[in-house]
Amino acid sequence: MADPSSYRPKPGQIPDSPGVYRFRDEHRRVIYVGKAKNLRQRLANYFQDLAALHPRTRTMVTTAASVEWTVVSTEVEALQLEYSWIKEFDPRFNVKYRDDKSYPYLAVTLNEEFPRVQVMRGAKKKGVRYFGPYGHAWAIRETVDLMLRVFPVRTCSAGVFKNAARTGRPCLLGYIGKCSAPCVGRVTPEEHRELADDFCDFMAGRTGTYIRRLEKDMMAAAEEMEYERAARLRDDVEALKRAMEKSAVVLADATDADLIAVAEDELEAAVQIFHVRGGRVRGQRGWVTDKVENVDTPGLVEHALQQLYGEETGDSVPKEVLVPALPEDPDAVSQWLAGRRGSQVSLRIPQRGDKKDLMATVQRNALQALGLHKTKRASDLTTRSRALEEIAEALGLDTAPLRIECFDISHLQGDDVVASMVVFEDGLARKSEYRRFQIKGFEGQDDVRSMHEVIGRRFKRYLQEKERTGEWEETPAPTGPVPAPQDAATAPAIAPGPGTTAPDLDAEPREDDGRPKRFAYPPQLVVVDGGQPQVAAAKRALDELGIDDIAVCGLAKRLEEVWLPDDDDPVVLPRSSEGLYLLQRVRDEAHRFAITYQRAKRAKRIRSSPLDAVAGLGETRKQALIKHFGSVKKLKQATIDEICEVPGIGRRTAESVAVALASAAPATPAVNTATGEIIEEDDGGSTT
Repeated sequence: MADPSSYRPKPGQIPDSPGVYRFRDEHRRVIYVGKAKNLRQRLANYFQDLAALHPRTRTMVTTAASVEWTVVSTEVEALQLEYSWIKEFDPRFNVKYRDDKSYPYLAVTLNEEFPRVQVMRGAKKKGVRYFGPYGHAWAIRETVDLMLRVFPVRTCSAGVFKNAARTGRPCLLGYIGKCSAPCVGRVTPEEHRELADDFCDFMAGRTGTYIRRLEKDMMAAAEEMEYERAARLRDDVEALKRAMEKSAVVLADATDADLIAVAEDELEAAVQIFHVRGGRVRGQRGWVTDKVENVDTPGLVEHALQQLYGEETGDSVPKEVLVPALPEDPDAVSQWLAGRRGSQVSLRIPQRGDKKDLMATVQRNALQALGLHKTKRASDLTTRSRALEEIAEALGLDTAPLRIECFDISHLQGDDVVASMVVFEDGLARKSEYRRFQIKGFEGQDDVRSMHEVIGRRFKRYLQEKERTGEWEETPAPTGPVPAPQDAATAPAIAPGPGTTAPDLDAEPREDDGRPKRFAYPPQLVVVDGGQPQVAAAKRALDELGIDDIAVCGLAKRLEEVWLPDDDDPVVLPRSSEGLYLLQRVRDEAHRFAITYQRAKRAKRIRSSPLDAVAGLGETRKQALIKHFGSVKKLKQATIDEICEVPGIGRRTAESVAVALASAAPATPAVNTATGEIIEEDDGGSTT
């Protein structure tokens, strides 16, 4: 725990202008990003008496080891830079909203020659028009099915489109009138794009124009006694009205607004957003967050606005944003939103009428979302906490192991030996931290030796990161004989004693950008898949590196017993233990990750060919050679002149192919593991 006074800037050093500041921890990771109209006044609040600080703020300033700032010209620039840094560095003490689901959108791919209507999830793409989000994908498909009667826009995939164009026959939708069939030239690209634009206009809320136009055409057709056409137009009008009925009218016609409501308690907050376009609710979404920083309702609203509109431009930002409380600097936020939209945006609190009533509905949704989230999470948090406490008690740890790393070895009869490292933080998988290893120190099957190599390589990298960031451990100067020099990659991080000089840590560029680094974080517990031998190998690897503050255990598959270093008897956890269940999940995940990697390597090796060693011989010419001769076996028997007969193969390439095949080792025969039969390769190149 750091003392904030140890890194407090000197008086007068902080400017009194707008800017953005970053707190970093001892590992140079950015842990908090904030903005201020006056940097001097804002930062002074963090360096007052710790007893006067909010507990969350106190935790942040005592975790930090330094503070830095960047001066900007206006509050709007500060807002933009704060959002960019929060997104880039993912600080642990900043509020981060998490989508409670991946919402589907109705998307129109206007960036294609023939725009397509489809359901899309995930990150938004440039040149695609989005409508929603919707609660369910089937709701989108029902709406689209109704609207295709009037706007027969393409909905097929690229493969179906190309196949129809090749055969000259449209798909079923083209035959029943729900697609204008641009694939076979029934409409021109310009006519099809006009249909797509009309579709987008209708979905954007401009519905009255099309309804009135169709009704007028229907009446004209009836007067001219074109009753079949009039009936078809009548059905089109009914289809559009049914599509409109799926979203209730809540505000006056042509109203475009987003309504944001917040429900919170001391620990968590839920945000709900209703998207209203053309007076109708076109989408709804929600987020839930932990209040890891001392933030009030205006602050939560500002964070929600950044999350919601930080990547949006144009009409995706509505003309009006209704909130339960205005941010600290509403003018700067409104100006920032206007810059994203390209025109004026109204940011305000609804005071009366339909908008206030609708805001109450959004607020009720936020309260329900928070209650549902707390109900779901209570059991999960309780279970994970109990599991970590049981592990700590069983292994004799001082604290619960919040970060657990598990290692597993995988191979097939000694070939393609690989290892995996999976990471669980707070009882949950952290897949971005997973790592894979190839065993390089030796060949053959030796799980114990492989485990020793992998543990050593992983924690050598950890020590390198410690050395590079200057995290020297304070130890007294040695009084005995000077030890033999160690390799920089294997030497533990030891503080230089008096009269000695630290290694040149700036010999290569330091990564002081605050981003998480690979292998930079040490675990509290290392779990290996195996019994006493594997545990001993892992412990020996740590001892050789001088690391004595990381616990090690192994989980054997046979009886699911837990082995500790230097103990002759295992620790047996009850079968109903949450701690044992968590260790099993970690071990099984490491096994899955390792065997997936091993199978991929084996498949790649099996698919390899002696022709891969020929420089400049691409896949097309390889296939031409195999097609001409029938198999690699026959190609190997061919002369250089015969190889030259293959189109595209010159004499120099033919000579290289002949040399590569002549020097290639004979292939190991495949064996049927069920019968023991050797599978011979026939003259055709196939196996039997």
